[in-house]
Order: sequence, then structure tokens, then C-alpha cells
Amino acid sequence: MPKILRHALNPKQLTSLQTGSHADGGGLELRVDTKGARRWVVRLKVAGKMTTRGLGSFPAVSLADARKSAAMAVREAKESASAPEPESKLVPIFSKAARDYINANSPTWSNAKHAAQWRNTLARYADPVIGDLPVDEVTTADVLDVLTPIWLEKRETASRVRQRLEKVFDWSIVHGHRERANPATKAILVGLPKVKQVKEHHRALPYQDVATALRKVSLSTAYPATKLAFRFLVLTAARSGEIRLADWSEIDWDARLWTVPAERMKAGRQHRVPLSEQALAALEDARTLGSGEGLIFPAKEGGMMSDMVFTALLRRLKVDCVPHGMRSSFRDWCAETGVARDLAEASLAHSLGATTTESAYLRSDMAEPRRGVMQDWGTFCCGAVK
Repeated sequence: MPKILRHALNPKQLTSLQTGSHADGGGLELRVDTKGARRWVVRLKVAGKMTTRGLGSFPAVSLADARKSAAMAVREAKESASAPEPESKLVPIFSKAARDYINANSPTWSNAKHAAQWRNTLARYADPVIGDLPVDEVTTADVLDVLTPIWLEKRETASRVRQRLEKVFDWSIVHGHRERANPATKAILVGLPKVKQVKEHHRALPYQDVATALRKVSLSTAYPATKLAFRFLVLTAARSGEIRLADWSEIDWDARLWTVPAERMKAGRQHRVPLSEQALAALEDARTLGSGEGLIFPAKEGGMMSDMVFTALLRRLKVDCVPHGMRSSFRDWCAETGVARDLAEASLAHSLGATTTESAYLRSDMAEPRRGVMQDWGTFCCGAVK
């Protein structure tokens, strides 16, 4: 008969244990990650399936307290096994709650990739720690165990994980799966190390170098639609996603306007772009490559271009900027050439009002006044169209 492990750990050795899982007996384990963080868990059988439940971090939770909590959890699991709850009252584990939240909300998300990003980040960072825990039992300490290992090295990722955890727990509360307060609100930031935030700007070209960059792209061996899409991006001062999903139905040839629908704009408002002669010429060239229906700039294999297509192009040609940085180049050109601030900001689809109230009264997008700005920019970048 195998020997039953019981109280195998002692308080003096807990701080020196190496990376891995260290059993104490009775289902209790101390898990040490590669960063040295220590977390108590108990393995027990729930509804006929072995699962893991977090008991908090060491040394915040002592060995003695962990043993008491583990024993209580095992006892409760055995008692509940003899009187199972009706299916309708079962509380989902965190990983299932997250999956249900994503499935319920992803149809309303503007970017189809968001759902995959949600699944990947939660599966990678949250599930190993709290994935098997009933969603009503996850504590603030558990959420700290998720965030602490990545808080300093992957700050932006950690912030997104926290926000997504908060959404899942809010959803769980609303659906009656959790009565306790949300353990992933901003209040948890008090328990994480303070990090000095340094604002990073998109790498941009001096506006004087934009014309040279466009010529370099034009003379390259890149796929023709990619070269035209990048030219159109620069000439319209638009964002990559707005260009890659641009549709021929959005072009008004008579009015010389491109109307980007609200659902594709960062601010959620429709944006009209007056088209310069150079931008119209790029569209004419694009029309010779396709049917004139659907996507203006489809990928070589069909469908939407990759979100990395312009970045890869610039890297290959050793153009020292990122695609979004071209918007900064345009803005600098506006400032240097005396373009009024409101016209420059409107051209970038930025809010014109200094306050929310002021913005509410500024209903005009100043499309016609902006027409001269975009034509001057097109001439600066490409010269006159012959």
C-alpha cells in the first residue's frame, strides 16, 4: 500500500525551494514559478474531475493557514459530491466564464482579431493560475499572482490582461455566477510595483523625407497593390486599418471624396477625406489592377492585406519609420507650412473641441476647407500630376 504523504513541508524550507511543484500532502502543493513567486494550491476532485484551486501566495498565506484552507476545501468538495447542485446553479470555472464572455461579446467587436487576442492572452497568462478555479472563488491575491510575474517586463500586456479579467468578472457578477466584488478592478494596482510611464511615440520621418520614401517604395519590387496602398495611406494621412479595408463603394468620384464608415474609425465617427489629384491617380492605378468592386487594395492572394504589410515593406526598404508615423510627418508639415490647427487635426480625424461639450457643438468636419490642405500635401509628396 503506497505511503500517504502528510505534512511533508516545513516552514524553514519554503523560501529555499526551487522552481516546480512541492507537495505537502492532502492535496496541498506549493508552486514556485521561474521568477521565484510562491503560490499555494490544492488539488481536489469536483464533479468527478480533478481540479486545482488557488489558496493565495506565500508568505502572505502561511503553511499552517494553507493546510487549514486545503483541508476545508477537500472536505467541502467531498460533501458537495454527495449532493450535487442542479446544472443550472453550477458556477463555471474561470476559463469557461472567459470563453462564454468572449463568445457573447465578440460579434460586436469592430476588429475580428480581438477575440483571438483575448483568448490567447487569457490562456497564456491567466489560465495557468486561475483557469480551473470557480469564478466566484478567485480572489485579489489570485489576480495578483497572474499579473505580478509580467507587470514589470510586459507592462502593456499586463495592463490588457487586467482589463480583460475585470470584464470577465463583471460579466460573471451580472450573470449571477459571483456575489463577491470584482477582484481585478483598478484598485489592485496598489498591490503592484509602480512603474514610471514613458510615452512612446511612433517612429516618423521628417516630413522633408516623405517624398523620397514614396519614390523608394514606388521603384521597389513590392506587390503593385501594396505600393499603391502605401501611397494612398501617405496621401490621405490615414491609418493602416482604414486603408487595408477601404472599399470601392466608399469612393465618390464626382465629389472627389473618400468616406470612411464610423465602425472603421478609431473615434467611432464617420470620416470624409478630400482626395487630392495624386490620391485620385493612385486610385485610378488601383482600378486597373482589379475589378473596381470590393476591396480597393486586396492582398496578392485575395482578401484583406495583413496588418504587417506596410511595416514589412518599410523594413525591407530600410525606411526608418513605421506606417503610423506618416501621420506625424503630415502633422509636422502642417505646423511648418502654416496650416490652421483645426484643419490639421480634422484631417487626422482628431476631435476638434478642447472639451467634450465643445466637441458636441463642432458638427462640421470641414471637408471642403480641408481640400486645399490635402492637395498641397499631395503636391508636396509627389509633385503635380500631369
